[in-house]
Amino acid sequence: MANNLIPTTLLLILSSIIFLAKSQPFSTSLPRSTLRPERQNLTRLHFFFHDVVGGPNATAIRVAAAPITNTSTTGFGAVVIMDNLLTEGSNPNSKRVGRAQGMYASADMSNMSFMMVQNYVFEDERFNGSTLSVLGRNPITSPVRELPVVGGTGVFRFASGYAEARTIFLNETNGDAIVEYNVYVLH
Repeated sequence: MANNLIPTTLLLILSSIIFLAKSQPFSTSLPRSTLRPERQNLTRLHFFFHDVVGGPNATAIRVAAAPITNTSTTGFGAVVIMDNLLTEGSNPNSKRVGRAQGMYASADMSNMSFMMVQNYVFEDERFNGSTLSVLGRNPITSPVRELPVVGGTGVFRFASGYAEARTIFLNETNGDAIVEYNVYVLH
């Protein structure tokens, strides 16, 4: 009798676990009040992005290239990984507010345009540890470019919005650049 009790008890426990696991739905509709839309903020962030591709302290490094990259007028197929400094002012020694981490790739055979995938990782007191995710096309020779903000974490959870980019400095010899960003984000 004791020998039958152990398998029966195990079967009962396993059945309960399976039943409980299956009792949770894949999705649940939540009331809009859960998102607290009355507390949604619109924030403007202003900072400078320092893209250093030349020299021993490069923060953006080409990690891949297509067979035609070096002969293409647009560098088509080049893939660059970055961990670029974000500062409050245009001088790289001004107050540090975070990093732009991600990648960009030359994705247009006719015009200088990058496909950008980047996270702005903020270190400033108010936004410390929070991130914004940006994904989009960056036609780098245009005076002003607009990229979509597609998400965020921390203070910027449920973020959406856009970033305006303006190149204020470009070293045409080595490719280093300073880009001014105005980011408008709902969160």
